[in-house]
Amino acid sequence: MPAQALYLKWRPQTFEDVIGQEHITRTLRNALRQNRIRHAYLFSGPRGTGKTSTARLLAKAVNCQHADPDQRPCNECAHCIAVNEGRYLDLIEIDAASHTSVDDVRDLRDKIAFSPGEGTFKVYIIDEVHRFSGAAFDALLKTLEEPPSHAIFVLATTEIAKVPATIKSRCLAFEFRRVALDEVVERLAWIAETENVSIDRAALELVAREGTGSVRDSISLLDQLLSDPELHISLDLAEQVLGTASGQNVVDLAQAVIDDDAARGLDIINMTVDGGADPRQFGRQVIEHLRQILLVKMAGDVMIDATAERRAVLRQQAEAVGHRALLAALRAFNAALQDWQGGWLPQLPLELAFLESVKPVADSEPEPVPRPRAAPPAPSVSSPRPAAAAPSASTPLASAAHTIRAADVKELWPRVRDVVKSQHRSAYPLLDHAAPREIRGDLLLLTVQEAIFKQKLEAPDTRAVLEAALAEVFGVALKVKIILADETGKHPKGTSELIAQDDVLAFGVNELGGEITDFEE
Repeated sequence: MPAQALYLKWRPQTFEDVIGQEHITRTLRNALRQNRIRHAYLFSGPRGTGKTSTARLLAKAVNCQHADPDQRPCNECAHCIAVNEGRYLDLIEIDAASHTSVDDVRDLRDKIAFSPGEGTFKVYIIDEVHRFSGAAFDALLKTLEEPPSHAIFVLATTEIAKVPATIKSRCLAFEFRRVALDEVVERLAWIAETENVSIDRAALELVAREGTGSVRDSISLLDQLLSDPELHISLDLAEQVLGTASGQNVVDLAQAVIDDDAARGLDIINMTVDGGADPRQFGRQVIEHLRQILLVKMAGDVMIDATAERRAVLRQQAEAVGHRALLAALRAFNAALQDWQGGWLPQLPLELAFLESVKPVADSEPEPVPRPRAAPPAPSVSSPRPAAAAPSASTPLASAAHTIRAADVKELWPRVRDVVKSQHRSAYPLLDHAAPREIRGDLLLLTVQEAIFKQKLEAPDTRAVLEAALAEVFGVALKVKIILADETGKHPKGTSELIAQDDVLAFGVNELGGEITDFEE
């Protein structure tokens, strides 16, 4: 015969055994003492917090034969023993997940009229009642309104919002809460001692923390560790069996976020996953740790249920991180777990969340513009001036404008337009009528076809936006001059296209200061 699971073996047998729900057990015991039992109860709350166990205790108590109401359930009378052994005919447990139709409820309604076979009350426990269909709830409603005097309903649900208001209003509602970490640890320690198992307190705390307030889940995790009763269970062994990451790895990853150390953080993530930790579980641990840092930073360590050593680590990290960085990290890791899809690279969501948490490398740096190749002066260029010296690191930004060619401006002109569009939408349409012509030192000549567009582009605010856009794209300061396309300039008509197409000619004109005297088409 297979061994019984621990969560079934150590299921509460009295109201005193139910931990973390004193506000409910106290009320039920008072009702038993005063003989004021209601016909319908609604138990709601997270899984594993004692809803079904308390419902079974209530079923035992109302049928217990002990003379003292304070001793019910006694677990000694025939009725209590029958309930404990699962053979009590007047206790009917229904799983609403597999009995969702209206026919199931009608069958229940037809049988409820029969008197109890053994005890005083016939108790119906309907688990996960929110899974009923709308028609099934409607059929149940009539029974809850006018139940037989011998019938008691206990409805249990983890999703109270899905239960219709008409059902809630006909039940006495109790909300079960998640159980505190210390209470879960004490219950686990008692079970381990009773089972003659040697286990470290730190391992018990890990199990309780992984159970996230669910006593049943915590006991099931403890059951995983008790494969060999003779083996001492340390924290390291518990982490290996449960697939959790080392607590130090979680602390180190949080420190990497605080220090903006991308290389260190990525190394910790991959080392942890390669060591056998479940990536998703590791992510949960990181979120919990970051949340505790936030609580310590905002309200002090009184809100944290942890050892003195861990409190000291949390205080130290809380003092070293800012609010925005901490919130950004929490949101990034939480979003990664909510959108988790698995995949062939399980640590990738954690890596992306971590990189979003550290300060990113600036991606708005200007792209380097290639310097012009050295070339002899073109034959068609006359009166060259001596070449200017290359700007040093201390040269102001505007003096580096000679590294930009007219061809560069023409090539990246769409990017300039996009920047203007993002900053000044009314100026953006004017650029449809302007085209780069040439660069003279730090002066960019733009040609337009109509005088009206020249006037609008020369407006101070428009010119300022355009020059700022040029500085953002090219990384140098350029002034802008607007000219009409038919205005005579320094060079003969038609030379701007030649300058834009010929690097050697552009170097001679823009870099060496030469002038074009004539050309043949």
